[in-house]
Amino acid sequence: MTARDQPARTQHSTTVAQKSAHELTVTRTFDSPARTVFDAWTRPEQFRQWWAPKSMGAELTACDIDARTGGGYRITFGAGPESATFFGRYVEVTAPSRLVWTNDETADAPVTTVTFEDRGDQTLLVLSERYPDAGSLPDAVAGMQAMAAEQFAQLDALLASLPRDNSLAVGDPAVST
Repeated sequence: MTARDQPARTQHSTTVAQKSAHELTVTRTFDSPARTVFDAWTRPEQFRQWWAPKSMGAELTACDIDARTGGGYRITFGAGPESATFFGRYVEVTAPSRLVWTNDETADAPVTTVTFEDRGDQTLLVLSERYPDAGSLPDAVAGMQAMAAEQFAQLDALLASLPRDNSLAVGDPAVST
């Protein structure tokens, strides 16, 4: 399929909001089916293409994802003493509609839930982070406001480059890179 054969893509906005004293949400519509968007979150070779905001100059140097209930993830930015690693485990994986994971790098880290609502050729994505300490939320909202729009624009670009049927067969394991 050539670029000319692809349907026109709409520029969607990213909304970041404080939902409660402990929770923030990020909402965005993508012009791709839910299965394709879900795969971009669970396939390391795709995830590493969009997750790190390019404006930060932080390279994603390692990305291990075992996207199954009870599986885990480990993501590293940079190398050497300046590197930062984020890790946790998947509490729930319901392909292609829901991911829930822990963020285990700090004691006050949130539990993250991402839902993928299939709307035919579009997906409504809602990311929710629930923090155990309400004091962490203002910084989290500010950080998300600074990064989410760029990350999701990068995800949009990746999705636009993929064939429309880019899904793994049900039961295929995600791989690490």
